[in-house]
Amino acid sequence: MAQDVRQQLVDRIATRRASITVYLNGSRPRSSRLATVSIISSAVATVLVAGPALGGETFADGVGSALGLSTTSIVWRVLCFLAMLASLAAAITTNLQKSQDLPGRISTAEAVDADLEGLQTLLQFGKTPTTDAVNLYQGYVARIPFVDEQAPSPGR
Repeated sequence: MAQDVRQQLVDRIATRRASITVYLNGSRPRSSRLATVSIISSAVATVLVAGPALGGETFADGVGSALGLSTTSIVWRVLCFLAMLASLAAAITTNLQKSQDLPGRISTAEAVDADLEGLQTLLQFGKTPTTDAVNLYQGYVARIPFVDEQAPSPGR
C-alpha cells in the first residue's frame, strides 16, 4: 500500500513537471518576444528623432529635397509620428511584460521544476518518507499557482 502511494506521488510529480514544461515552453518565447520588441521599438524611436535633433533644418531640408517634398514640415511631422508609434510600442510591450511578471514567473517555475526533480529522485530511490515528500510537494506547487496542472497522460 505504501509503495502504491509512493508511486502515485512520483506520477503526480511527473505530471506537474510536464505542466511546468508546457508553461515554460510558452512563456519563455513570449517573454523574449516582448523584450525584443521593446528594445527594437526604443531604438527605432531614438533613430527617428536623432536626425532632426542632431541635424536640425539642414537634415530636414536634405530629406525633403531627396524625397522631392516642397516643404520640410512634412519631414518633421512624419518622423515625429513614426517615433511616437515606436515609443508607444516600446511602452506597451515593456508594461505587458512587467504587469505579467514573466521573468519572475519563469524563474520561479524553473526553480520549482528543479525542486520537484530532486524530490522525484529521492522518492524513486526511497531516500525520503512519503509523508515528508507529500509535504514538500505541496510546498513546491504552492509557489506556482500560475501554472495550470495538465491532465495526467492515459495509463496513469
